[in-house]
Amino acid sequence: MTKKNKSIAAGFAAATLVAMALAGCTPGSGTASPSSPAADRTVQTDVSKMGALTLTVWDQEVRGGQNEQMKLLNAAFEKAYPNITIKRDSQSFDDLGKTLRLALSGKDAPDVVQANNARSSMGAFVKADQLLPLDDWAEAYGWADRYPESVLKYSEYSPDGKSFGTGSVYGLPQVGEVVGVFYSKKKLASLGISVPKDQAAFDSALAAAKSAGETPLLLGNIEKWPAIHMFGPVQGANVPSDQIEKLGFGNAGASWTTPENEAAAKRLSDWRTAGYFNDGVNGTDYDAAWQKLTKGEGVFLMGGSWLAADLQGAMGDDVGFFVPPTKEGDGAHVTGGTGLPFTVTKASKNPDLAAAYINFITNDEAMATLAKTGNLPIVNAEKYAPATGVLRDVYSAFGSVTKDGVLLPYLDYATPTMADTLGESLQGLLDGRLAPKEFTEALEADYADFTKAG
Repeated sequence: MTKKNKSIAAGFAAATLVAMALAGCTPGSGTASPSSPAADRTVQTDVSKMGALTLTVWDQEVRGGQNEQMKLLNAAFEKAYPNITIKRDSQSFDDLGKTLRLALSGKDAPDVVQANNARSSMGAFVKADQLLPLDDWAEAYGWADRYPESVLKYSEYSPDGKSFGTGSVYGLPQVGEVVGVFYSKKKLASLGISVPKDQAAFDSALAAAKSAGETPLLLGNIEKWPAIHMFGPVQGANVPSDQIEKLGFGNAGASWTTPENEAAAKRLSDWRTAGYFNDGVNGTDYDAAWQKLTKGEGVFLMGGSWLAADLQGAMGDDVGFFVPPTKEGDGAHVTGGTGLPFTVTKASKNPDLAAAYINFITNDEAMATLAKTGNLPIVNAEKYAPATGVLRDVYSAFGSVTKDGVLLPYLDYATPTMADTLGESLQGLLDGRLAPKEFTEALEADYADFTKAG
């Protein structure tokens, strides 16, 4: 999940992709720069000459389409390089977040791990010197040519972990992400509700669904982070994007205690008081909530593009996806960015192999594999868009946001403690314990303390 000044839209539009075969064609070996941590060694890119090795990989690609693409790519890597065995450990997002901290501090750390871009995860690991800067490999493999800077920035930190969005590259993501609204086409048709074309129409649709005796919005927020993905698009419709970017990346110069942020919080609170949510959202599991939509329960589900493959698998052509802009005809300002980057641990005994693996699972043919398994390639997404179905909707929405709107950062990136602060505050907002003003004040305290200390 990365940067600012230039919009992600411009970065994606300017991106040029370096095509590399799954067999692992590389531009050859590169020599480490004198200032790099690997200055006394040469980067090796020929995996076939690395000998018989085992590569340990930890990822969080556990859902249907995500799991399938990793199986296919890992099998292709082992076929291309029979001398390599991949030992994969796949965990849920929450489980990986819990186990990774302990694993990175131990002697048996994995070689490759997916690390959340946030300061509380990747930033903390960089600060603790537990991840390798990948600049030398980035140069050897031409990653700056494959990925636009607007994407690479999501994985860049200064070596001390203080600066986010600048410095060394610490990983590469495979997928793009955009948060929007899933729905059942049959359900909307039965209710006489059209697909909303802007935020006002979305609010009207929620009210109509409630009047018809339906549950308008499905949300499972026991893990706390799902509500962050719901609040992000609401904030994007109310708050200037440059302010959200500063808040999301933990950069000084913005404030949570503004009328616009309070208005965004009030809108979410108003949805609660209107009875738009399923009962007990804070005690409902995330997966259980989206699965309700597949069973004909509820009308709308706000969630990320990563759910598309599983929803399509369960609902077929009945599931649709849209991202409502503030006003019809405008580009939406909505939460999104990149999936979790794949990084190389400092403890890896085979960093050349680890980097070669990351290069392999993010090259052009890997992007085609991602698309075939229902995932959203981070670069050249339009090239792989299917002709029909919810994935067509997702690809179209992603392209529209990056071209005409703004793809905003995940808000938990901001500070080492923001994920907890925001998660807990949103639970308070959703169960009525916190008023909108109290909500923004809690976030401001965390953000202000961090930016002043920096």
